[in-house]
Amino acid sequence: MQRFKLFLPLIAFVVVALFFYIMVSRIGDGEYNPQDLPSALVNKSFPAFNLAQLEDPSVQLQQRDLVGKIALINVWATWCPSCHVEHGYLNYLATEKGITIYGVNYKDKAPAALRWLQDKGNPYRLNIFDPMGRLGLDMGVTGAPETYVIDHRGFVRMRFQGPINETVWQEKFQPLMEQLESEQQAQGGV
Repeated sequence: MQRFKLFLPLIAFVVVALFFYIMVSRIGDGEYNPQDLPSALVNKSFPAFNLAQLEDPSVQLQQRDLVGKIALINVWATWCPSCHVEHGYLNYLATEKGITIYGVNYKDKAPAALRWLQDKGNPYRLNIFDPMGRLGLDMGVTGAPETYVIDHRGFVRMRFQGPINETVWQEKFQPLMEQLESEQQAQGGV
């Protein structure tokens, strides 16, 4: 028994090394991505909300304002460094590709957010102002930026964490957007 105890650290090391070897193999094979966090909202209706529009606090926005078009819902904030990186590409998607993007300004200050949009451009069709993060909580937001894809019925079809760039767009978003457009046309939508 004393001899077995001598080998316990070696056995523990082999078990941990085997675990990491399997994990790295799965990542390499594309079976597992540690950055993909599932969302409980996928294939469910976007959460109901009643929040002010960032640009005009007298306008109240609701879930029904997001229904009717295949769109991105981008969670952003001025305090988020990755949002700075992503913003130029969102402008490109909105102006050059005609993608409908709704913004959720998350746990931010309105003056700073408005200054950001004035300086960097505004890719958002609507900006939902969520200073307390209530909508973000219902969406399951863990940080900014996060982007959700909703179909024309307002159902969440994908959640992506991190900044969108050309590679991410080509690999993750574009195939889904094309699939959703086909589904919408098959259902007789525009």
